[in-house]
Amino acid sequence: MWVWFHKLGSPPYAYRLAQRLQPWLLWSSVPLLLLAAIGGLWLVPQDYQQKDAFRIFYVHVPIASMSLGIYMFMATAAAVGVIWRMKVAYAAAAAAAPIGAAFTVLALITGSIWGRPMWGTWWVWDVRVTTETILLFFYIGYLSLARSFDDVSRADRTTAILAIVGSVNVPIVKYSVVWWNSLHQGSTVLKFGRPAMDRSMLWPFYVVMLAILLYFGGVLCNRLRAEILYRERRSQWIADVL
Repeated sequence: MWVWFHKLGSPPYAYRLAQRLQPWLLWSSVPLLLLAAIGGLWLVPQDYQQKDAFRIFYVHVPIASMSLGIYMFMATAAAVGVIWRMKVAYAAAAAAAPIGAAFTVLALITGSIWGRPMWGTWWVWDVRVTTETILLFFYIGYLSLARSFDDVSRADRTTAILAIVGSVNVPIVKYSVVWWNSLHQGSTVLKFGRPAMDRSMLWPFYVVMLAILLYFGGVLCNRLRAEILYRERRSQWIADVL
């Protein structure tokens, strides 16, 4: 395992691995997304309270979950970079940040669309909404801080600290509806114990979660390759690859 870990820390090895994985991850996500769309929009029955408005659940919840998961991936990669001084880990964190920011924006937008028929308004300063917005600020702060340094090494170390500190907000977002009074609906699937949804309505959610994970992996591989090319642009192996 440690041999593989150290090989993964090699920029040429990581670049070639990402190049091989990218098409498999991206193309395998397409049929799953189509299946989840058909299931979530047409095949599953209406919710007895929210009627057809609940179907945005199959978009909003996976995207919001990914916004949290990608931040933890970014923070973990940054921590690996700090502890083991691994350049590829820093590159992975930098590659994941804009993807996570995009997912967070989409989570807030789809949440507002869902909130309009449920709450009667597009936006409320609910604790879940507020902490998710703070998560977006951490993403933006990371991206802005990375671009404020001319030296990549200094940028990596500084942004890593911000990413690690910001990870404290992730469990707050996750458990905010449990710890405080909230308008936001509590967890129905991603919780300990049995999900609160019927099985006939659950399967599109699991399919779309898998599809989005694969999509994220494919986009991450693409961005990681670009990040490695930029950071290693003066290395001889880059010239050999190109």
